[in-house]
Amino acid sequence: MSTTPRVVVIGAGIVGANLADELTERGWTDVTVLDQGPLPLTGGSTSHAPGLVFQTNASRTMSAFASYTVEKFLGLEVDGAWCFNQVGGLEVATTPARLADLHRKAGWAASRGIPATVVDVEECVRRHPLIDPERILGGLHTPTDGLAKASRAVTALMRRAQARGAVFRGSTRVTGVAQQGGRVTGVKTDAGVVPADVVVSCAGFWGPAIGAMVGMRVPLLPLAHQYAFTGQVPPLVGRNDEAVEARLPILRHQDQDLYYREHGDRLGIGSYAHRPMPVSLGELPDVDDVTAARQPSMLPFTEDDFAPQWEQSVALLPSLADTKVEEGFNGVFSFTPDGGPLIGESSEVAGFWVAEAVWVTHSAGVAHSVAQLLVDGRSEIELHGCDVHRFEEFQTADAYVAETAQQNFVEIYDVVHPRQPRTSPRDVRTSPFHARQVELGAVFGETRGWERPQWFEANAPLVAELPAAWRPPTRDAWSARFHSPVAAVEAWKTRTAVALYDMTPLTRLEVSGPGAVAFLDRLTTGKMDKSVGSVTYTLLLDDAGGVRSDVTVARLGADLFQVGANGPLDVHHLQQEAAGLDVTVRETTGGTCCVGVWGPLARDLVAPLTDADLSHEGLGYFRCVRAVVGGVPVVAMRVSYVGELGWEIYTGAEYGLRLWDVLWRAGQPLGVVAAGRAAFDSLRLEKGYRSWGTDMTSEHDPYEAGVGFAVRPATKGEFVGRAALEGRSTATRTRALTCLTVDDGASVVVGDEPVLVDGEVAGYVTSAAFGHTIGRPIAYAWLPAGLSPGDGVAISYFGQPIRATVASEPLVDPEMARIRR
Repeated sequence: MSTTPRVVVIGAGIVGANLADELTERGWTDVTVLDQGPLPLTGGSTSHAPGLVFQTNASRTMSAFASYTVEKFLGLEVDGAWCFNQVGGLEVATTPARLADLHRKAGWAASRGIPATVVDVEECVRRHPLIDPERILGGLHTPTDGLAKASRAVTALMRRAQARGAVFRGSTRVTGVAQQGGRVTGVKTDAGVVPADVVVSCAGFWGPAIGAMVGMRVPLLPLAHQYAFTGQVPPLVGRNDEAVEARLPILRHQDQDLYYREHGDRLGIGSYAHRPMPVSLGELPDVDDVTAARQPSMLPFTEDDFAPQWEQSVALLPSLADTKVEEGFNGVFSFTPDGGPLIGESSEVAGFWVAEAVWVTHSAGVAHSVAQLLVDGRSEIELHGCDVHRFEEFQTADAYVAETAQQNFVEIYDVVHPRQPRTSPRDVRTSPFHARQVELGAVFGETRGWERPQWFEANAPLVAELPAAWRPPTRDAWSARFHSPVAAVEAWKTRTAVALYDMTPLTRLEVSGPGAVAFLDRLTTGKMDKSVGSVTYTLLLDDAGGVRSDVTVARLGADLFQVGANGPLDVHHLQQEAAGLDVTVRETTGGTCCVGVWGPLARDLVAPLTDADLSHEGLGYFRCVRAVVGGVPVVAMRVSYVGELGWEIYTGAEYGLRLWDVLWRAGQPLGVVAAGRAAFDSLRLEKGYRSWGTDMTSEHDPYEAGVGFAVRPATKGEFVGRAALEGRSTATRTRALTCLTVDDGASVVVGDEPVLVDGEVAGYVTSAAFGHTIGRPIAYAWLPAGLSPGDGVAISYFGQPIRATVASEPLVDPEMARIRR
């Protein structure tokens, strides 16, 4: 590929136009943008989008995308006409739960540098006089939000990209993707083939059809969303002119799944309150005759679906009683199984990329990151929640995508707790221990389809037996949701006796072949050429030194390794890196299982069941051995993410139930309990163990994240990220993942709250839990590196300060004596 590759972008909507602009700005000027519709109004979602740009989101990445979109669109204009009208945003609350949630959102905004304030009823009405003050309790005002004129922005972006050399071709239907030797060579159209080294599909809800041209599943579902226009609203007459169009802030009435924006002297009303309306691409009108009023993405308005929302709108905005809905449409947008966009390169065909399921709100930010990926090989904004490869195979099946995307539509404005499990589909993936867990009253959560016990009701009677020092305080209503005091029992038993943890959902890979050692040595920060039986905690970095994952690597043979990874992204990464090498990477998760046996009595439980030497001298910490336990062939790995003596014991799935039963029976005289994720998360925070994707991502280097000990440049040669880390150390970092304990001993935060130093927002919480061993809540947070143990900070929890103190870590057993018995 030349230094200026030929790029073809499929889709000239807001994403494709932004990408052409971003690429040409970076000097990639051989860019062709194709669209089946006429330019600039191509008939996709961009052509009818209401243009709301609101920055505060549960995802930090999505907030960053939206903030970039605001900044960029403010600098765009077409012949003096605006592309972004910064009218601000106002979310109103009609219930106490929503008002509390607005305080939570204000915390998200503060931790991301977005100005947002919870305001009283009087201020809400001052900013949006149409609101009935009797209907609301308050609101969240974000002055930098606003309205994007999406079709106009496309024109501005096209002009700028064209001035740098880009070519835009409308009314050109893509019929296929040309490829040779597993790499794209061009795009087939009804007007011939356009040569290409890189193809990026920005086709929106047509994305699955484009992806299918290279055998790639693009897991999104087109859904219709209602948008209505009122007639003249008397109080708006004369307020706006054609050039300004809107002065009132975007208004969101999320308790009724509604939003509002001005269109001169009329209001536009968007509704998510209706039934999900899946759309079949084959039933859409053709794109040959697109006008502002006739587009394939604008379906007929279904009045009956909107009738209840009109009543709710009149209740909130009484002046609407003097008008009516004059017109409307059901606009087609893209929804995914988890609500995030889809970004990444095809596994099957090199050079074929997607940037799909992206709304106007995040369009410029996504295009910016995709351009960085293509030109620089890395996005400044962390993308693991947007990567198209983040899904398990079953999650890309049509039925799963249809069900979960519709559920996301229904819940789009709901107040969702961070621990709230998916309600359906469930029981997709269960470990061999599942039947026994059900018998023990497991309360299950769900992760990537796996049923994961959070705690066991069978342990509830032991709550009364908890020693005084282990009795947890009463929680507030929010942190008490999806939690149980039984977790304290399971933590107590892990620290004082022995507990069984189901670790089966941990992603496992087998790396084998003559090149396995060199392969893993190049990709990881640790030394891989160690003795058979060694276990290594290590990092996968990107070229800039960011932590793309952390893994545990066990050497089972001269050319055979087991890798404990973080999910599908690691599987994809390792398999792509192994292509063409004398190494095989095979996921083994579904055919295997794992039980963690941890606690001071773990050796008393397991040792009598095997002839293997499980003494500390016989099997040291971070060592593994093949053995037979109770007649079951296993690999026993002496690691512990709860900070206690014990092993992760792996076997084939067919032996799993027997393994559990053998261990359970042997543990009865020792007081064994089954334990769940709630206890596990508490215990791992007490030991300071990081969770990738929550505590650290590719935006952080190892020294900032507190895992610099896993980087071993002195004992190995070149590895990915080594050059970028030269000169960096714990001493040079300016920010650090910092351990905090809550001063009042009772207030449990749940994550993503802002942290204040000297009264100013300085960072945010990543993970948090009640530390049952130490008897107080713990929070980890990204904060300035200059803080020292004993320094005081404040965590803003629903707008209220909670005092906390910087602590030395780990909080429990810093000498590691318990784990190395």
